[in-house]
Amino acid sequence: MPPGQGTTADSDVLVVGAGPAGLTTALQAHAHGATVRVVDRRANRARPSRAMMLHARALEGLRPLGVTDELLNRADTTPEARIHLGRHVVEARLGHADLPDTAFPHLTLVRQADVEDVLCLALQARGIHVDWGVEFHGFEREPALASTQSLVRAELHPAGGLGRNLAEHHVSRFLAGCDGQSSTVRGLTGAQWRGGPYGVEAVMADLELDGSLDEGLLHVAVGAAGLVFLFALGEGATWRMLATRPAAPAPGARFGQLGPPVSAEEVARLVGESGLGGSGLGAAVSEVRWSAQIPLQHRIASTFGASPVFLAGDSAHAHSPAGGQGMNNGILDALNLGWKLGFASSAGTPLPELLDSYGQERRLAARRVLALTHVIFFGEASPHPVARLVRSALPVFAPVLPLLLRQRWLTSKGIRLLAQPFVNYRGSAISRDRMPGAGGWPRPGERLPDGPASVGGRVARLHDLTAVPGIHLLFERDAAPGTLGAGPAFPAGPGSPLVHVHRLTSHPGRGVVAVRPDGYVGYRCGEADPGELGSWLRLVGAAD
Repeated sequence: MPPGQGTTADSDVLVVGAGPAGLTTALQAHAHGATVRVVDRRANRARPSRAMMLHARALEGLRPLGVTDELLNRADTTPEARIHLGRHVVEARLGHADLPDTAFPHLTLVRQADVEDVLCLALQARGIHVDWGVEFHGFEREPALASTQSLVRAELHPAGGLGRNLAEHHVSRFLAGCDGQSSTVRGLTGAQWRGGPYGVEAVMADLELDGSLDEGLLHVAVGAAGLVFLFALGEGATWRMLATRPAAPAPGARFGQLGPPVSAEEVARLVGESGLGGSGLGAAVSEVRWSAQIPLQHRIASTFGASPVFLAGDSAHAHSPAGGQGMNNGILDALNLGWKLGFASSAGTPLPELLDSYGQERRLAARRVLALTHVIFFGEASPHPVARLVRSALPVFAPVLPLLLRQRWLTSKGIRLLAQPFVNYRGSAISRDRMPGAGGWPRPGERLPDGPASVGGRVARLHDLTAVPGIHLLFERDAAPGTLGAGPAFPAGPGSPLVHVHRLTSHPGRGVVAVRPDGYVGYRCGEADPGELGSWLRLVGAAD
């Protein structure tokens, strides 16, 4: 049908890019009612992992999608580290912190390749297969046949195929650009890419070591030039090395992407300068199976998009590897965006407040995470004299570090910080706090912490109750009956399979809290007013 005469969508959502952010967007959107297609220009999924950790907030958000058990099966959830400070070695246990408000109170070491594999398998189980070798070239908007919303006509080509006769057109209600730091989708939206390059680059390598390093542990070597990480998560060798070195980005550098290999001598130099190879520990590089240099930058898009085109993951923000935030932040973008696309697809009516809230919420979150990674990266890798001086002085404190690291509260603080407790959506247009207040619950826009609750005569955890896709309505014990369901105690939901009702007999009061699909409180009120609650449900597309 010629553009301009109105048409229908081939799918609700087209996801460009099959990394963690793209796969999670697809899963979350599908779980909330959307039909989804995923394309990626790579010939297949195989590539070396760049990320190695998942934090609690990402795992909490992924749990309703039914993938966390398999992710944890493939992960190390009780990691131990050896911190090498010159000739001193300090032990650190990073599992099972004192974090009672989450089901994942630990640092989770897992390869990005395993995360992508688990997400791909989950999509396949839902009948969604990634179209590999399909490259996104552009889009244009056109009116829909039976809606006031415009659709997106995307131009797709076989990867490497430039002939016009090879083009395919896919029409969707929404387009999610999850195509990395060199995003084609971002370039077409006109979003500015604010920030700049770092004066250091990352070097990754899979290698074998001769020596007496304890196997199966994370080793962190602190040298004046920077930190060197050795993960026992190599792909093709025992160890995966992550180091940094000063470097000016080359013209046309592909930031965040695996670049040319570095020499075995350079890998050995990085390990040696860290102290691992030259401190008398006897660890020396015996073989380098694979290596790459990765130009780094810190940037954020001036906008994360507007309906019907959105950006998520590395196409919206670029970090250093410090703190393992890149993959996690992309997944959190996707969890936020996916349910909104799903509900908007099913609603049959524009939901501008809901869709606009994605950029409002996640861009502010990305700015805060970028600030955190800046600080950590300065300490880890900056060539600035102050940073070098601090790193050089750390061995002096080696004798007291074991005492500090045995303080579980301190370890817990660190693990919690990496899970982004500073991210909230209190100022969001879809966060509604109604009177009388329900002060015993988090404010709208804040994460719902895990905790005990009694429901229907059984004891449960709040995050067990919310571990299926959809909106969860948590009614306090004495909340009055209303229009959401028949009977005296809201025994049924308001008709949508994606709205779940729970009456908490353990929580006295007459109020109600609505929990969003990504685990944040969206609405609270000290009285279960069906009118107010119904208004919020309509605002987010969960009720007619």
